[in-house]
Amino acid sequence: MTTPAPRRPRQDAVDNRAGILSAATAAIAHDPQASIDTIARSAGLSRRALYGHFADRNALVTEIIDAGAERFNRIALSVTDADAQLALARLTSLLWQEAAHVQVAASIALDDAHLASTGKALAPLRAAVAATLQRGQDDNTLRTDVDVATLARLVEEAARAAITRVDAALPEARSLAVRTTLSMAGLSWRETVALLEQHPEILGDPAADAPPATDVER
Repeated sequence: MTTPAPRRPRQDAVDNRAGILSAATAAIAHDPQASIDTIARSAGLSRRALYGHFADRNALVTEIIDAGAERFNRIALSVTDADAQLALARLTSLLWQEAAHVQVAASIALDDAHLASTGKALAPLRAAVAATLQRGQDDNTLRTDVDVATLARLVEEAARAAITRVDAALPEARSLAVRTTLSMAGLSWRETVALLEQHPEILGDPAADAPPATDVER
């Protein structure tokens, strides 16, 4: 007897779940203690309808963390610079840009209560960072006074502090996150300034991607 294939969820159920996650992320970013009722109202659903998708608030927060981790992992895989310093700077900048949009939600993901599950979800990102640091140690462009596992933890803690402590609204916030991470990895402030001046696109300088000016524009 052939076992029937599992039924795919209805599209409206998929859309409702996605809407709940989006509303929950926005609600928690506005108020870290946002209740299930608040989240349900934001999603245009009743409390009962929300519980049809998630067993409780913790299950909802866990899925938000997993969704964010998936985005972070994709970002990590997108950075392919061979130069370890450049790769670490670009990765930090891209991750900051993503996390800054939902800083409070990101802070919750990185608090002590959720750190274990967050760390597991971010395994691909952690592996990418460790590989970058190892490459930098091998070619002596990043600090070698500590082993790579310790260095990875130091870099992670620096990034965690930036996400949870730095006001994302500050104009210099992204630059500060990148400079803090590179400093922890062993670059002096002068080396960091030089690197960012050579690669202004890391911090999203529009001029870095602009076409060269024509004779008329000059």
